[in-house]
Amino acid sequence: MSTERKVIQEQMRRVLLKDYLVQESARAGFGGLDIQRTPMGTRVTLICERPGILIGRRGELIKRLTGDIQTRFQLDNPQIEVQEEREPNLNAQLMSEKLANTLERGWHFRRAGHSTVRRIMESGARGCQVILSGKLTGERHRTERFKAGTIKYCGEAVHLFMGKGFYQARLKPGVIGVNVWIMRPSAKLPDEIRVKGIEERPKPVVVDLPPLEDPKIEPAPADPEVLP
Repeated sequence: MSTERKVIQEQMRRVLLKDYLVQESARAGFGGLDIQRTPMGTRVTLICERPGILIGRRGELIKRLTGDIQTRFQLDNPQIEVQEEREPNLNAQLMSEKLANTLERGWHFRRAGHSTVRRIMESGARGCQVILSGKLTGERHRTERFKAGTIKYCGEAVHLFMGKGFYQARLKPGVIGVNVWIMRPSAKLPDEIRVKGIEERPKPVVVDLPPLEDPKIEPAPADPEVLP
């Protein structure tokens, strides 16, 4: 088997594994996935909002999930590690799932989009963008964007500081794609420059004082000896 074919098969296996874990951890809130090859086997790190639901009592559910992954995807000694998401409002995948569930409950897409953007920005994100695409109001496909703050579309900043999530909302008119992009609060952009060694001078304090009244000048009294 050629190297190119092996790479393609490995990437296809990762995509199918992610789709399977998204379905299995829907109740726990799927927040991300990381797969690493180790000498002991394959380590799968699963990020979710409520890890207790996924682990189960005495780890029964996570053991069954490990067996299913090994049988379906033929991974070498898979080891699943479940981590809790401390800041769910800054996780793009979690917010895309919540927005899709909101649309399925009957919210108007504009209200749901603005509410999601406001919620993310109030949590401390530097920027946020929500993209809804599908049959939103009529028979034709359309795309709506809701944006706030700073968003990067290319360059190294996208790989370091941007989080992206995608989910689908299944409605009666059709399927709506939900994309959420979040720039993390710790993002340091390349154009933000700070010169070291220069102390910042404190800004002068401006105090509003009442206007001074003009003193009235009274004429000096006449000298009685000068008068005729």
